[in-house]
Amino acid sequence: GAPLDSKKKMTAREEAIDLAKTVIYAVAIALVLRIIIFQPFNIPSGSMKPNLLVGDFLFVSKPAYGYSRASLVWPLTRLPIEGRLFGHGPSRGDVVVFKNRKDGNKDYIKRVIGLPGDEVRMIDGHLYINGEAVKKEFAGMAWTTCDGRPAEIPTYRETLDTGVSYTVDECHGDRGALDNVGPYQVPAGHYFMM
Repeated sequence: GAPLDSKKKMTAREEAIDLAKTVIYAVAIALVLRIIIFQPFNIPSGSMKPNLLVGDFLFVSKPAYGYSRASLVWPLTRLPIEGRLFGHGPSRGDVVVFKNRKDGNKDYIKRVIGLPGDEVRMIDGHLYINGEAVKKEFAGMAWTTCDGRPAEIPTYRETLDTGVSYTVDECHGDRGALDNVGPYQVPAGHYFMM
């Protein structure tokens, strides 16, 4: 090659243009990755405690279940499709991010409990899917915040029929407002989240 000193030196304007191109390419690549491949999410509430904590960050794989109307980042760019492209539905036990049809701009992060056609209910704090009790074992006592106050509460390990297990905090024992509900029949094309 040619000696280094024979290379043309870039002017300040050319350096600025070169830097601007690099930044534009980097931003474009990052946006494409975020729109098509993965998206970061922040856990906004304690509904998934103790498994996911308020303020935790997670990255969601966008192609895992295919693409839907809500797959693009900006609300005004909804895909004009029904159902999913290039994908399948989630499995029982998966933690998913979805948008509620009533509030399409709010992200929900929940665990899939019921699949289309399943019957889901709670009886005395025990989860039942299709009439079968989900395995629930005492995991110990833990300090956490219940109703805004510190409290030592029992924790349980629930294991779904898929082998997925997770920890459940019992702030109100088995007498909470939602410890005796259902049955809910999950309609075709829908999922039951908790």
